[in-house]
Amino acid sequence: MDLDKIYTLCKEVRVHGRYITNVHIEPILKSLPEYFNLSVIGKSVKAKPIYAVKIGTGKTKIFMWSQMHGNESTTTKALFDLFNFLNDDTDEARQIKNDFTLLIIPILNPDGAKAYTRVNANDVDLNRDSVNLSQPESLLLRKTFEEFAPDFCYNLHDQRTIFAAGDTNNPATVSFLAPSYNSEKEYNKTRMIAVNVIADMNAVLQKYIPNQIGRFDDSFNINCIGDMFQSLGVPTILFEAGHFQEDYEREETRKFIFISIISSLLNIKNNNIFDNKLNDYLKIPQNKVNFYDIVYKKVKINNGSLKIITNFAAHYKEVLVGENIVFEANIAEIGDDINKFGHLEYDCEGLEYSDNFNNIPEIDRKADFYLNKNKKFVNGLNKM
Repeated sequence: MDLDKIYTLCKEVRVHGRYITNVHIEPILKSLPEYFNLSVIGKSVKAKPIYAVKIGTGKTKIFMWSQMHGNESTTTKALFDLFNFLNDDTDEARQIKNDFTLLIIPILNPDGAKAYTRVNANDVDLNRDSVNLSQPESLLLRKTFEEFAPDFCYNLHDQRTIFAAGDTNNPATVSFLAPSYNSEKEYNKTRMIAVNVIADMNAVLQKYIPNQIGRFDDSFNINCIGDMFQSLGVPTILFEAGHFQEDYEREETRKFIFISIISSLLNIKNNNIFDNKLNDYLKIPQNKVNFYDIVYKKVKINNGSLKIITNFAAHYKEVLVGENIVFEANIAEIGDDINKFGHLEYDCEGLEYSDNFNNIPEIDRKADFYLNKNKKFVNGLNKM
């Protein structure tokens, strides 16, 4: 089964980029065939509708939700690619619809999505609200979970560009976690099923992005929804969509989330989830904070009082401007001992730094500067 080719045919071109809100998904949701069973299952703090799509007639029930954090939209795009796949009359699509009942919330946090923030309109992180259930979105998620009584939960998120797959210079393009169900981080039957599903997805992804799959930290926090659902006896899998080379819009990463979801469904359908694959799971390297977005090496600083050759690094800050996300490069670290990789690296070869301030790079300042007066860097990038 050529999942790469299938993705190309199924990609939903009407959702793209990083800024995905109800406004973007509503026309697509309302154009779905009736057998997708679209409904409004609740409202956000600001009374925005929270949609769910229920599809399939099978006995195995899978509950998926995306954009619990409003600014994490990559997996939402992958869900719409999944809808297109399920709307095709292929053998694989028919098999999935016959064997599964899928209940999918594309955007759980529409207020956070509109504001492009992690939190909801009450400034609460919904993924730290599984005990208090203080927010309408948290209550809705729990109520839906209890009424649907799923056999599996897919908790869909984005992760920052800082993460590498282990202690390498390979970005963690996709990371997974079978969350802990207790503070001892033990493996019971429920967690082992999640482990086995992840091991199978990793085996598939290695064919597409070898050495770019990570394993998220499994520290137990019952306030996190994945840990809570795992502790309640439902195999739960955390998906983290990360960085692929030069893909800040995450149009490549969405493909690998799509491939992960499809391959997981087919493996569950074929009962490939009951062998003990813990060793395979633990071989997936744990995420490590190993990246800056840009690293500048061997830069000469000479402002009269300071004369050195050193390094500095920049991170992108994602800023909502109108309907677009703008990536603003800000200086994040300065010094000889920068030990992280850059997704982009410049060897500045001892050229002299200058800017419109005091000719010294400073933390949190936008990365606009010159090298030897004639190489201009705008928003972190060399423009001449």
